[in-house]
Amino acid sequence: MSPSSPLLPPSFSLRDRVVFITGATGGIGEPLAKAAAAAGATVVLHARVVRKLEALYDAIVEAGHPEPIILPLDLAKAGADDFANVANALEGQLKRLDAIVHTAAQLGALGPLEHQSFDSWVSLLHVNVAAPMGLTRALMPLLKRAPDASVVFTLDNRGIEPRAYWGGYGVTKAAVAAMARELADEWENRETLRANALVPGPIRSPLRGQTHPAENRAALPAPEALVPLYLYLIGAQPKADSGALVDAQAWLKGESWASSLLA
Repeated sequence: MSPSSPLLPPSFSLRDRVVFITGATGGIGEPLAKAAAAAGATVVLHARVVRKLEALYDAIVEAGHPEPIILPLDLAKAGADDFANVANALEGQLKRLDAIVHTAAQLGALGPLEHQSFDSWVSLLHVNVAAPMGLTRALMPLLKRAPDASVVFTLDNRGIEPRAYWGGYGVTKAAVAAMARELADEWENRETLRANALVPGPIRSPLRGQTHPAENRAALPAPEALVPLYLYLIGAQPKADSGALVDAQAWLKGESWASSLLA
């Protein structure tokens, strides 16, 4: 894929599609949810805090976009039955699903391994790895019925290249990268199913503020700058380009930005 090629054609639309976004009230999730709704999608808004979900719901409705669905669910406590209930609710209410975008993540504590809490690691594994697996698995029957379905995993540089002191967050993000590769491989010959992963890099997000509190945030790209990449992976990417590992920072610089997850 060339960085000079247009990501989204003028005719781009998500009309009549259903897009599920985890962490929809977060730094990346919120602008993405608004953009997907503006493109015509019915967006399933997942987050933990009801108040934030309701505010996002109101903003989308007041903008005149399709009415979204709100899904308050604490991934730290959710189990297989909860994900099955989500799938059953979407089946009954919307009867389709065209994309899942995983942006929800838990940071935990950074520091040397000897100072890490075992219980904190278990929680990180549950939220960052088991939950996206369980949700994707539960929703897969709906995805398989869609004419063009997409799953997008949000990775992190510290999952691709682990470094000291990143603790359970770095390990779980590495696990998400492995999960994305497995799913992309499983779906390589499925013409209606695509799986990709995106590495945002340094952006002006709440999570970045926690990990780099002394950084000049004004110098970082806003999360909104990455929205076209996500929309491309949701609804404009050709099947032949599925299984991509997307470097958002390279794309922002006009450099080559997509390699293969399966390389």
